[in-house]
Amino acid sequence: MKTLRIIITGILIASFYLNSFGEEKISQNEKLKIESLLAKQVEAWNEGNLEKFMETYRNSEKLSFVGSRGPTFGWKQTLENYKTGYPDKAAMGKLKFTILNISKIDKKTVFVIGKFDLTREIGNLSGYYTLVIQKFGKEWLIVSDHSSSSD
Repeated sequence: MKTLRIIITGILIASFYLNSFGEEKISQNEKLKIESLLAKQVEAWNEGNLEKFMETYRNSEKLSFVGSRGPTFGWKQTLENYKTGYPDKAAMGKLKFTILNISKIDKKTVFVIGKFDLTREIGNLSGYYTLVIQKFGKEWLIVSDHSSSSD
């Protein structure tokens, strides 16, 4: 029994060790491109330009967005939801992102965790987001967004 425990423990340690080296590492260039994508979102939002903001999302029916009202699927429906929830610049306010973590899932997929702060005269909002961003050719685009307000 003791030998079996030692073997199982060894297998678990070896598995953990090998898995940690199998993790994809994000390059500085990739990280800069992801940060640039998110900066483009902030810029577009603060201009009050939802169409430009949506250029950072993959224009696909497979796009998923999860917010306080549940999941939305598709680029067009996501844009329509943004237009309904934020009909003008006053409702949009000023956006600020704080990136908490960027990690690479595989060669073409990145996972981002961040915080958002929305400053508005009608009341501030803040919360957290998780994004799945994939590379299509040379372009990185958001394929899944989960944003939750903590207010």
